[in-house]
Amino acid sequence: MKRDDYLSWDEYFMGVALLSAQRSKDPGTQVGACIVGQDNKILSMGYNGMPIGCPDDEMPWDRDGAPLDTKYLFVCHAELNAILNHGRAGLKGAKVYTTLFPCNECAKAIIQSGIREVIYLQDKYADTDSVIASKRMFDMTGVTYRPFVSQKKSVTLEL
Repeated sequence: MKRDDYLSWDEYFMGVALLSAQRSKDPGTQVGACIVGQDNKILSMGYNGMPIGCPDDEMPWDRDGAPLDTKYLFVCHAELNAILNHGRAGLKGAKVYTTLFPCNECAKAIIQSGIREVIYLQDKYADTDSVIASKRMFDMTGVTYRPFVSQKKSVTLEL
């Protein structure tokens, strides 16, 4: 008889997104994303971090201060990194699992890439113009979004 306490597809893919987030060097917010095809195969993953070739130790990680002294003008978001890491044209019909609801810039990339569904863990910036714009664009283009719901309380990985 098969076991019945295995991970659902949503739990599995959100787990991959959470694990990807652990690669982020951002001291404040670690975000991960996992893009999945219609056949439940992982197509790509990403996390928030500096662009390739920009040394992490030489880049700003602060949240406050003059714009050029903060991370915001430099960091590539997890969703964008996952799209760019795919390396091939189009992700038509795919889903993205992300630990944080996408900003407006990532929403544009999600729409343009052909991703049709966003499953998110947190929406802590729901009242910001960026997320409101994301939801407006998703609604206009038929990209669905829903919060992640799990039946499990936790999964422990030991390395």
